[in-house]
Amino acid sequence: MTIKDVDTLRGLYGVPSDRAIKKMQIQLDKHAVNFINKSPFLLISTVDSEGKMDVSPRGGTAGFIKIIDNHTLLIPDAKGNNRLDSLENIIETGQFGSLFLIPGIDETLRLNGTAVITTDKEHLDHYSNERIAIKSCIKVTVQETFMHCAKAFMRSKLWDHETQIERSSFPTMGQILKDQIGGDEIPEKHADMVERYKKDI
Repeated sequence: MTIKDVDTLRGLYGVPSDRAIKKMQIQLDKHAVNFINKSPFLLISTVDSEGKMDVSPRGGTAGFIKIIDNHTLLIPDAKGNNRLDSLENIIETGQFGSLFLIPGIDETLRLNGTAVITTDKEHLDHYSNERIAIKSCIKVTVQETFMHCAKAFMRSKLWDHETQIERSSFPTMGQILKDQIGGDEIPEKHADMVERYKKDI
């Protein structure tokens, strides 16, 4: 059976608690600021004008996301593969969602709003000490934030060393790409890929 209306959905799950509703904030409070400042990793979600979704990871040393004020933050667009899916989507719709993570912390911070791509000098100057120049930043206007409970991370045991697999038991990116797109090249070894990536970090 496929659920096609909200009343049926709510009949199955019930309504959220009063606390779950009230925890949403419309700006960055001290706890959101603290979480973002300690987060070295986030996932950003964007959508294009046809409604196609995309999720992309962003990472850096904790503090790499700059908080301008309680409604505004900057995310540097570090060197990647030049697909630019997220940036193109932001240009098309300006819609922005994100989930911030801190290693070892099971709670996460959800932040939604709107975004633009900026090359303003005052924004790029925040990253003037980067080894590889930042070409643009995602400037986010915050519309809502709230803390997610720890249940998903507790279920997955994401930070538990016992759940980590041996890297050698998983195919390398080189092997995956060879299987997906073919070619006569010998798949790049994982160690070689890591060394190559280090040049862009």
